[in-house]
Amino acid sequence: MKHNADLKDIASLFLKLGIIGFGGPAAHIAMMQEEVVTKRKWLTEQHFLDLMGATNLIPGPNSTEMAIHIGHEKGGWKGLLIAGLCFILPAVFITAIFAFLYKQYGQLPEVQPFIYGIKPAIIAIILGAVFPLAKKSLKSAQLIIIGLLVLLGALSSVNEIYLMFGAGFVALFLRYFRNMKRNNLNSFFTLPILQITSTTVISATSGNLFWIFLKIGAILYGSGYVLFAFLDTELVSTGLLTQQQLIDAIAVGQFTPGPVFSSVTFIGYQINGWVGAVVSTIAIFLPSFVFVALLNPIVKKMRNSKPFSAFLDAVNVASVAIIAAICFEMGKDTITEWRTILISVLSITIAFGYKKLNSAFVVLGGSLIGYLLTLI
Repeated sequence: MKHNADLKDIASLFLKLGIIGFGGPAAHIAMMQEEVVTKRKWLTEQHFLDLMGATNLIPGPNSTEMAIHIGHEKGGWKGLLIAGLCFILPAVFITAIFAFLYKQYGQLPEVQPFIYGIKPAIIAIILGAVFPLAKKSLKSAQLIIIGLLVLLGALSSVNEIYLMFGAGFVALFLRYFRNMKRNNLNSFFTLPILQITSTTVISATSGNLFWIFLKIGAILYGSGYVLFAFLDTELVSTGLLTQQQLIDAIAVGQFTPGPVFSSVTFIGYQINGWVGAVVSTIAIFLPSFVFVALLNPIVKKMRNSKPFSAFLDAVNVASVAIIAAICFEMGKDTITEWRTILISVLSITIAFGYKKLNSAFVVLGGSLIGYLLTLI
């Protein structure tokens, strides 16, 4: 009975996060940290950090993979599937509705007034979550220095995967020289980063769509927004999708909750109707389930190994630094005049002053205040 109760808890939590999860991967992870570490005590802060660091080392959408990790920790294989599907499906359904309306009427509904106040509120949620994670991960002067270097690199637009692996290997080398003895690093392996090559002629069949999105899901590092650069090469340059359709797909990804990868549902529908939408969605997310299923069992072994533990500590610090950099960039682009400054101050006050308050209320409150302020 307890196991079934756990599965119900997993389903209800990730359905909720899938519905209110605006703001991109950093915001999603912040909400998960609040729910599973602070409120529900499913994971310790250290284990959450370890999962976050490990997730950043594999391709795919980070927040979706974190949901899958948490589901596996709480409910085993069934939990893994339920958490991932419940987090993904709300965004997919909402995106599918937009895709249908877009196909019928040739334009997207006007939603800008409603998302005006969401972005500043999301920044407050990220700050509220990253602060305790930073305190937990910055265990030494060495890790603080690594974190600052990664933060500078992230702000300078250095590729996230280079920063992650770079931080880990720097920590390993420092440990090696500090101990002054030989370490056996033969157990390390790196995931090959493959180059997607565009085919000369691609037809709009479901089989080709599946292959295109499967290989993108299997090798795409970094934030979900990198996805659109790949799509431009794979679909726009080959004539399957117009530049305007890609831009509108990006817009849908911005103002719908859940993972940005759900934009693929919109794109698949434009190319090949409902079949294209379903096939594309399955293909883009399938590698995430496979990678997490393979990675999850070895995360604890990594923590128990001293060399791997040093590597993981540095990757955790790098993860926090990159989230902080994302937060800074979001703030620079979003908080630009008195209305967004007011929403930000109110949201930060609530996020830090009322830590037990559900982040959904911060999101909804920001949206409502933003809408009202646009009327002034």
